[in-house]
Amino acid sequence: MRATLRWAHADLRTHRGEALFIVLTTAGIIVSLLLAGALLSYAANPWQRVFTQSRGAHVWIHTSPTADAAGLARLDGVDELAGPYRTARTTVRSQGAKATVELRGATPEPSDVGRPLITSGRWLDRSAPGGVVLESSLADALWAGPGDTLSVPGAHGSVRTLTVVGVADSAESPYRPGDRPGTGWVLSGEPALAHAPGDRLGQVVGLRLDQPDDTDFAVQRAVTALRADDVTEVSSWHQARAEAQSDNRLLGLLLGLFGLGALLAAALAVTGAISTRVRGHLRDIAVLKAIGFTPGQVVRIFLAQHLAFALSGVVLGTALVETLGARTPGRIGEAVGVWQDLPGHTAVLLSLPAATVLFIGAATGLAAWRAGRVPPVPALRAAAPAGGRMSAVARSALGRNVPPALVLGWRNAFRRRARSLSSIARLALPLLLITVALSAWSTLDSFQGGELTARASDGLKDQEVRAVLDASPHVAAAHPGVEVAALVPGQTGTIALRGLGSRTDPYPFSPAEGRAPHGPDEAVAGQGLLDLLDIEVGDWVRMTVGGRPQILHIVGRSIEPENAGRVITTDLDTLRERDPALNPTFYQLRLRPGADARDLDARLEIREATAPAAWLTPARGVVVGLIAVLALIGLTELLTMIGAGVRERERDLPALKAMGLTPRQITAMIVAAAGFTALAAAVSGTTLGVLAGSALIDAQGRSNGIGAGIAQAPDAVVLLLVVSAAVLGAVAVAALPAARAARRRSADTLSAAV
Repeated sequence: MRATLRWAHADLRTHRGEALFIVLTTAGIIVSLLLAGALLSYAANPWQRVFTQSRGAHVWIHTSPTADAAGLARLDGVDELAGPYRTARTTVRSQGAKATVELRGATPEPSDVGRPLITSGRWLDRSAPGGVVLESSLADALWAGPGDTLSVPGAHGSVRTLTVVGVADSAESPYRPGDRPGTGWVLSGEPALAHAPGDRLGQVVGLRLDQPDDTDFAVQRAVTALRADDVTEVSSWHQARAEAQSDNRLLGLLLGLFGLGALLAAALAVTGAISTRVRGHLRDIAVLKAIGFTPGQVVRIFLAQHLAFALSGVVLGTALVETLGARTPGRIGEAVGVWQDLPGHTAVLLSLPAATVLFIGAATGLAAWRAGRVPPVPALRAAAPAGGRMSAVARSALGRNVPPALVLGWRNAFRRRARSLSSIARLALPLLLITVALSAWSTLDSFQGGELTARASDGLKDQEVRAVLDASPHVAAAHPGVEVAALVPGQTGTIALRGLGSRTDPYPFSPAEGRAPHGPDEAVAGQGLLDLLDIEVGDWVRMTVGGRPQILHIVGRSIEPENAGRVITTDLDTLRERDPALNPTFYQLRLRPGADARDLDARLEIREATAPAAWLTPARGVVVGLIAVLALIGLTELLTMIGAGVRERERDLPALKAMGLTPRQITAMIVAAAGFTALAAAVSGTTLGVLAGSALIDAQGRSNGIGAGIAQAPDAVVLLLVVSAAVLGAVAVAALPAARAARRRSADTLSAAV
């Protein structure tokens, strides 16, 4: 045991830099894997916590004021009801912000089902009328908190005021500007609710089911019992959970994929390092066996040494995440902070590092086993340089005055096909993952801003809004639009039906698939809608809008970042055939080059639509860290590859010097071999990375309902910089060991070759 430890200690002192790189690489892998686990847990558990603590309803059904919503309690499978609550949709203002709100009548004692969880302030109290409790996403949009005042339009142009008394979390779908109104709870007798116009009144009821998995069947029975004409909107707990999870879950999966790729790259790098170490320590291993070390002991030496490196990196990476992870700015730090308080935190914190150590141990086992098979008396190496005769191309290049260092460097880089391909593949993997990360970054840059929409404010009518936009020198085009809720076939869920453009001013965007609608009853749909209804471009779909049927022909697929892609868009004239009184509620704007949204008329409310790749935004900071980790892995592989190349060239040095090559030419030859290998790895890695990045991002877009077609490959200049950095890095790293090898004395070289 003492001899084993002494040899391991001596080997560690000789290769300190290589050992440090292995430890730091493993630490970086653990950091990325734990951050991915934190984001996955953060994506699912906060919503689940709110849903469980509030005893959330599995289905929320919005109906007309006269529907017998209370009778749903008699349906089989319905355990309890939340409500029914009287509702009124209106617009509120606070500190210059405006939002559409569904005021919901409540009692001083919240219901046991669907109970809002107060996060600040208090609940409603009859001793303090005029109060309102805002759902947290709505409060954020209004910049409102306890004590702030909201303005609500009243009858005949009057304005009522409500005082925010509390902010609460809810397991229902959050507020989305222009898509879903926010929720505000007021006392049932509040004038803003009781005296609201009849066309804005309704009621909502929540159903808590005995069998949550039977949600669709329960919705069908409820809609049948209420009559479809009385149902205006249906939402389920599946939709709310998907909206709460979609952004962070996909980001977590993306980071997890990067982490696993980095783990594989590190394992291959470690395997290559051990294989190189075995080839470089043949005499030492033979001496160990000659003095009594068994093959099993030799295997255990190498395996234990690298498991110790892996364990050191795991401990370092885990400690960094636990101590500094929650202090990271932005969503990553918030995710780690929440994750540390969740029940599954300890299990993930133990299982991921343990799996990493086992994975690296399995990857290094084969190379260690090869070390155990080294014979006690190594065979003499061939006197002639390995690799056979020089090719005709190489001889021709020498005859054309190509520098011998380049010719010999090319030959040395690729003369051993199997070993060369192995080195190229190990170095290409981290470069492939770096290119995938850069593809995610390029996709973000291509979607820096969403489309602009303009809505009327200050009581402007549609004709006045149109006149303002037509007169604005900053607006190049303004397409009228309207969005209404529609029930899908089977009436099990609600989708967004949008009218945009007209026959004379057609749909302004190019679909990702198919063509734009330009005829009667033609429409484009988001990927989420196609998946929900299990249909394709070219199919017809029937939906119900306000109790009336609407049949549309889907002629294209559009990129839809909102409403999980469950959006179908036709022109405004098609919707007016069903409802002639339908007027535009917003205008899609295209500004002139150099114009800014702040230059538009102050009487217009301008909003920027969600960018298609907004779910990747939190990855920016993590992408930088992942690139650094992958670069560290690549550097480790470069050091291994260059060390192996220098050792293999040692026995050729006497012959090269006898041929007349100077030390400078020998150095250039070794450096050129490293550069050619890095060039082959960089070209193959970046090429495959562009293809893999596009496929990965489009696959994530499809699963998120946005749809394929959002991926953007990195710019050619960026890819050229990656390739150049890899080649220049290999040349720079190889320069010093190559110069040392070229200056070695022939006697030393001959002794090492034996």
